[in-house]
Amino acid sequence: MELERLQEQMIKGLKRLGVKREVLEAMKKVPRHLFVPEDRKYEAYVDHPLPIGDGQTISAPHMVAMMCDLLEIKKGDKILEIGAGSGYHAAVMAELVGEAGMVYTVERFRKLADFASDNIRRAGYRNVKILVGDGSLGLPDFAPYDRINVTCAAPDIPPPLLEQLKVGGRMVIPIGKFLQELHVIEKREDTIHREIKGGVVFVPLVGEYGFRE
Repeated sequence: MELERLQEQMIKGLKRLGVKREVLEAMKKVPRHLFVPEDRKYEAYVDHPLPIGDGQTISAPHMVAMMCDLLEIKKGDKILEIGAGSGYHAAVMAELVGEAGMVYTVERFRKLADFASDNIRRAGYRNVKILVGDGSLGLPDFAPYDRINVTCAAPDIPPPLLEQLKVGGRMVIPIGKFLQELHVIEKREDTIHREIKGGVVFVPLVGEYGFRE
């Protein structure tokens, strides 16, 4: 009951921030406390990032909500996520795409990928697939994607991700090393439209088209 009360408080806070109804409904259905370490479960619904191991974090609820808002996810969408983390963001997107959609997420740390897979299984999601690899290369086997969500900061848009995004698709990606900004990318027939949505702080994207370790 205490966790339910804390989740309700989180949702009320997000509502005051103007989060779209569809995203709020999705976040209501995902038990965020299943996606954090056991000793942090009573912090799960507080609006700040939490450590999940390997120097990585689960993003603050408002950031998950904001990125889902900006992606404009629709039922049936096929989504690529870069940076699975604990699996929470993927679970929220899985709610948004519904049973007809699919979320593929790439994580570079095997231990975190296993953690995320366990969390996704316990939460009951069957439309999320977690793979281990270099997220800057995307996931060509299942391309093209309607939406791409990048949860780590890149030096610029990795070319493979742009290639794997459908025409008419959207990507949300933090760009920058020390000063990061959240970019919304729309892939149009002949052009790429880019809009900056403000400053953010994310762990770095490490890989061939990311930062070096």
